[in-house]
Amino acid sequence: MKKIFFIVALLATAFTQNSFAQPAPVNRDQSANQPQVPQLLSLYYNIKDALVAGNAATAASKADEFSKAANSVDYKVISEGNVHTLVKDAGMISASKDVKKQREYFANLSTNMIAVAKAVKLSEQAIYQQYCPMKKASWLSSEKAIKNPYYGNAMLMCGEITETIAAKP
Repeated sequence: MKKIFFIVALLATAFTQNSFAQPAPVNRDQSANQPQVPQLLSLYYNIKDALVAGNAATAASKADEFSKAANSVDYKVISEGNVHTLVKDAGMISASKDVKKQREYFANLSTNMIAVAKAVKLSEQAIYQQYCPMKKASWLSSEKAIKNPYYGNAMLMCGEITETIAAKP
């Protein structure tokens, strides 16, 4: 009797494990949103470049594009909380026409983008985290050359690279 019970239990276990071992279905929505993640970094760089140039209208426009792109990112790639925070930060820049205010809001956007860049693969290339000691704020750049978005031409090369965020495999 024990042998029969054991055999039935063994067969039931084998069938149960087999049903769990089926491959997961491909989530087409996630793969469709994947291109949005590198685009987010590119749009972030566009905001930074507009602030370096002191162009409030371009910064607002690029921040609006950033918000739209962030809203389309799958929460499995970047958490819902992070997406909402990025959208809020970019929305503040987009809503303002004052470059000084935009630069203040950009500090928050940068802090949150740095956190995302460290958690998610945003680029195939290295991302440079740069720091302005006068503003006491960081930002991301695709190049080693310092172009300070917080002071523009007034202190264009003020800052330093504090970290290189390597492209994740």
